[in-house]
Amino acid sequence: MSQSHEKIEKILTENPVVLFMKGTQQFPMCGFSARACAILHELGVKFSDFNVLEDEELRQGVKAYGNWPTIPQLYIDKKLIGGSDIMMEMYEAGELQELIKNRPASR
Repeated sequence: MSQSHEKIEKILTENPVVLFMKGTQQFPMCGFSARACAILHELGVKFSDFNVLEDEELRQGVKAYGNWPTIPQLYIDKKLIGGSDIMMEMYEAGELQELIKNRPASR
């Protein structure tokens, strides 16, 4: 297992809702990351952000880990949900709200 794979596993284990993104939730560095943050903020979800622009190994590792080629990537309870387009589709369909609402309260 690569070092970046182990790092990602640790991040996902320690943080129930993770957004790997360009920039931070306070200062998104691309439109897709900004949209992903806006959706999560709209839902009132507390999430951990990880800026892939500060760590090239993490940036490439995240793409390989989830077998997903683009950033941002949303993980909930260690499960890849998708990027901002999928988040938007799920949000508009009410699916993301259900997913957030039905999470175990213990985490």
